[in-house]
Amino acid sequence: MISKLRNVYFFENLSDEQLHAISSFAIRKKMPKGSILFYEKEKPISLTLLTEGVLKVYKTDLKNNEIVMHRFKQTALIAEMAVLEDINYPASAVFETDGEVIEINFKRFKNEFLHDPDVAFVFFKSLSKKIRHLESVIALNVVLDSTSRLAKFLCDTEGALAQFKHYQLAEHLHMTPETLSRVFKKLVKLELLEKSSNSYKIKNIVGLHALFE
Repeated sequence: MISKLRNVYFFENLSDEQLHAISSFAIRKKMPKGSILFYEKEKPISLTLLTEGVLKVYKTDLKNNEIVMHRFKQTALIAEMAVLEDINYPASAVFETDGEVIEINFKRFKNEFLHDPDVAFVFFKSLSKKIRHLESVIALNVVLDSTSRLAKFLCDTEGALAQFKHYQLAEHLHMTPETLSRVFKKLVKLELLEKSSNSYKIKNIVGLHALFE
């Protein structure tokens, strides 16, 4: 477990002795594809590190539709705001692939490590990053129409067309797959994207920017 912890940016500056101490109150768990890491409104007790796999964090609306908040890949801290504030999880999380997490008893971690300025700084830096992402999600889905939404996502997310499957893009952008297909066709017609085989690639990045700036 020490090597796993060492690979997390959060712990990279800690000594071997400190990592051994953390591993004494941590649990390593293998998570098969489709398994739930936590449900919305559950009470967190552990600081969770995603060390393998892809984890989807989502909310469910009144019509039982999933609203995807974020997809996390190794290596990442998960839901640290809920743990720090001692509040219920604001969303649910499910593994889209086989994965692995390390769960650290937060009460002991807080008492033994969070007083360290270097550890505290990295912890709050991670929180700041999550807040910026949430602001981006809100702006993306409230302010922009579907065409501008896709254009901004493609410009802001390097390798998005290769990284995400069609249905994942639709989920992330809160569109139906049919709407997403129509937007793709529109961007191809505007000569901002080009289609090759079963995929797309960006043809005019400046033109995409013009759609949302």
